[in-house]
Amino acid sequence: MRETITLECSVCKNRNYTTTRNKKLHQEKLLLSKYCRFCRKHAEHKEIK
Repeated sequence: MRETITLECSVCKNRNYTTTRNKKLHQEKLLLSKYCRFCRKHAEHKEIK
């Protein structure tokens, strides 16, 4: 079953993106490099609740 998750910028702590993932297949936390419009640069975005 896919669940909606929120991605938070690790630099400025803003919650910029939402996405879905299958928690049964991928149990580790998601970490992506995405563009943060508040920092105006690419930064690591980590999964939060």
